Amino acid sequence: MGDKSNSVPRGSVLYLSHGGGPLPLLGDGAHKEMITLLKKVTPDLGNPSAILVISAHWEENKPTITSGASPPLIYDYYGFPEESYAIEYPAPGAPMLANKIFGLLQSHGIDASLTDQRGFDHGLFVPLKIMYPDANIPCVQLSLVKGLRPDEHIRLGKALAGLLEENVLVIGSGFSFHNLRAFFGPSTMETQSMNEAFEQWLIDTCSNRQLSEPEREHRLVNWESAPAARYCHPREDHLLPLHVCYGIAGAPARQVFRFEIMGKKASAYLW
Repeated sequence: MGDKSNSVPRGSVLYLSHGGGPLPLLGDGAHKEMITLLKKVTPDLGNPSAILVISAHWEENKPTITSGASPPLIYDYYGFPEESYAIEYPAPGAPMLANKIFGLLQSHGIDASLTDQRGFDHGLFVPLKIMYPDANIPCVQLSLVKGLRPDEHIRLGKALAGLLEENVLVIGSGFSFHNLRAFFGPSTMETQSMNEAFEQWLIDTCSNRQLSEPEREHRLVNWESAPAARYCHPREDHLLPLHVCYGIAGAPARQVFRFEIMGKKASAYLW
């Protein structure tokens, strides 16, 4: 392998649960554990030279990458206090990284697109404003692909595995539990049990070192067969950033974080 003592620091991959809209930035008590986690984990991520975010809040017909030098913010939420539409996070874009990602996807036979028009949605600026409040690290967003096929998103991640050889932090910004009705409905022993059952399955799938990587991938591709899968994810947009993260890492998560958001159990994973 050779001596890598003088090489660029290796990148990290983090799947996180980003909470409800802008609430983590508005002092909402139901997000306290999440905020504490994000602040705690950030020092373990080193000093990335750039950040790639795969956000649950952006879907395109093919993988699309933000390539603008100064992307604006997209306040893609509704019905929140006025101050939530004045949040600022003036992180620069990273056109060179965007082009590198585009090239990696193309070289793996994945048709992709660049856009210098789209801004950063709250799947990026909400967690990053907590983690890196100075907004001085260049950022790029990558879309999900319409159709939301889990195998397609793992393949997308595999094509980007080369990013780990650089000092790039990859963040899958989603939510391990994302049933909006359940957040505002009654919590019963049954709903708590379903939430817990899926979380246990997801933690085991992502971190169990006894699983082979083909087994782990098979479980993620067939995630709908997990306990209470469709209760926890009526639509899988908030789960699939994890599939991209796993595709990049190709290994069990080295750390698992458990916490509660808005009364529901959630988790985050670091590779």
